[in-house]
Amino acid sequence: MSQPIDENMVRHIGTLSRIELTDDEVRTFAKQLGDVLEYFDKLQQLDTEDVAPMAHAVELTNVLADDAPRNGLSTEQALANAPQHERDFFRVPKVLGEGS
Repeated sequence: MSQPIDENMVRHIGTLSRIELTDDEVRTFAKQLGDVLEYFDKLQQLDTEDVAPMAHAVELTNVLADDAPRNGLSTEQALANAPQHERDFFRVPKVLGEGS
């Protein structure tokens, strides 16, 4: 790590971000940010020469069914559970006023 995260740096970051921080928050964030950077330093020590680049940590697979045409519901089946219907249409309460 090139320079440690101290309270002045946290205050500066807060100012740049336009975030008001209390003294307790500044101390807490200084420690937390320092811990994060320390962890990154540990990661830099790992040998990744033989590790292939990847976009995700776990393998992703498509879990969707094949997009194949098939028969849909008949009009009678679609309207079977409708509270109200009129001919081949669902009947719903009026939602717009007289002038709309």
